[in-house]
Amino acid sequence: MQQTPTESTTDTPSIPDRPSGTDSALTTRLLLILALLSAVAPLSIDLYLPAFPSMAEDLSTSTSAVQLTLTAFLVGITIGQLIFGPLSDRFGRLRPLLIGAVLCVVASIVAVIAPSISILVAARLFQGIGGAAGMVIGRAVISDVARGKAAARAFSLMMIVGGIAPVIAPMIGGFLVDPLGWRGILTVVLGLAVIMVVCVLFGIRETLPAARRAELKALRAQSDSPYEALRSREFLSYTLTFGFSFAVMMAYISASPFVYQDMMGLSSIWYGIMFGCNAFALMIVSGVAARLAAVRSARGMLATGVAAMATGVAALALLVAAGVDPIWLSVPLFFAIASLGLILGNATALALGAVPAAAGSASAVLGALQFGLAAVVSPLVGLGGEDTAAPMAVVMGISAVIAVIAFLTSGRTTTRAA
Repeated sequence: MQQTPTESTTDTPSIPDRPSGTDSALTTRLLLILALLSAVAPLSIDLYLPAFPSMAEDLSTSTSAVQLTLTAFLVGITIGQLIFGPLSDRFGRLRPLLIGAVLCVVASIVAVIAPSISILVAARLFQGIGGAAGMVIGRAVISDVARGKAAARAFSLMMIVGGIAPVIAPMIGGFLVDPLGWRGILTVVLGLAVIMVVCVLFGIRETLPAARRAELKALRAQSDSPYEALRSREFLSYTLTFGFSFAVMMAYISASPFVYQDMMGLSSIWYGIMFGCNAFALMIVSGVAARLAAVRSARGMLATGVAAMATGVAALALLVAAGVDPIWLSVPLFFAIASLGLILGNATALALGAVPAAAGSASAVLGALQFGLAAVVSPLVGLGGEDTAAPMAVVMGISAVIAVIAFLTSGRTTTRAA
């Protein structure tokens, strides 16, 4: 009978131990740098959104053509993670990370001076590819230097930054668009890319040295496929739990302007306040998860988060079906989004911890699924028009059900200890 990835025999090669003292390498300074690297892409996505009308006017193009710059960036992030993740497993973390950061700087310069919309779209594509290196390799670096509870704490702290970036970016862009113009905002993005290069050069050391790469390469060579572990039930279960939980959040984000403003009748100011409250709740719960990581298992916190998210989404669906006053939908939405603070960081830690021999590639799969589902989910929530929350509830419900099933499937395997 074929062995499952979690079963052990005397003939099965063991995972090489990490260099001693690697847990101590996960310093607050390193975490802040990795958080900044992972925030460059989200900031680059949302910072220039308020400048869309002026971009269309200055470049003599349509709004839909300007929106292609955002689509190109999202496609670039997806492609970039699939490129730089495997490269970092083969050549180490530092060189691919530096190449990605430099590519992001070059593409940002082209974006600032772009004379036409076609050049701007191409520049944003390569900007996304380069910026993806910070996201995918940043997760792999954490996986290199920490496992188990330490990794879960680190990823939860990273989620705090990840929750702040997409919320504050449009607000900052709104303040900057009048005094700086859209080229000025893209210059700010260029500045972030330059900071990314500086952080890589002076703030990050190689966490996957040649000797350890050779050990892991030899381990992978003993398998039928170099990345057989990426097909393991444990990795796939936690990855799907992460991806479809993120899809729940993306469905909410995409539909929130219509739900809060058109259905609930809130002003743009109150929409910002409601959206900010949910984002703040997500950050608070992520911080709590980081503190609990020292005394609670990552899987236990993940189970609590998945159960809370499923309960919130189920309550939302029932309220939508009952046709209650839309203002009441804000309550289950609050709990569903807040519960993601227990899910996203812990699911990431468990997924990457399941495949330590291919952490970069695993991080790439995680990120590609994340943004791929975001691209699919976002347009679906608007299919029913602006006067119903049913599409949002359906998309969130299906995503939550898949996340629950994926998590329950992971329970059939024995998770690796720290």
